[in-house]
Amino acid sequence: MRKNSIKNVRINSEVQRALSELIRMGVKDPRVSSLTSVTDVEVAPDLKTAKVFVSVLGDEKKQKDTLEGLKSAMPYLRSQLAKSINLRNTPELRFHLDTSIEYGMHMSALINQVKAKDKAEDSEEDND
Repeated sequence: MRKNSIKNVRINSEVQRALSELIRMGVKDPRVSSLTSVTDVEVAPDLKTAKVFVSVLGDEKKQKDTLEGLKSAMPYLRSQLAKSINLRNTPELRFHLDTSIEYGMHMSALINQVKAKDKAEDSEEDND
């Protein structure tokens, strides 16, 4: 099975859906923020491992605490995932912080700054 095969894409989305629900409803660890969302899942073609990308709204300390909470809840999440999804192997979960949303917001702010600067320069030229 290739990494980007249709079967692998379906497995990725099913694991993402199931983990989102499990984290939202099943994890009772107080370190795991309620503002945690699973943004992407990449299951290896051999179904042994899965990279789980999570986005946490909040400061850096809250993000680190949430990752630690998810790592400690990994055995529970993996067992519940095995019950909800019928796979040959239940993948070992590896949680990673997804910073793409923050990066996108930063880039958008930079673009807005450049636009404002250009607009100010254009209005100065019109006044001259």
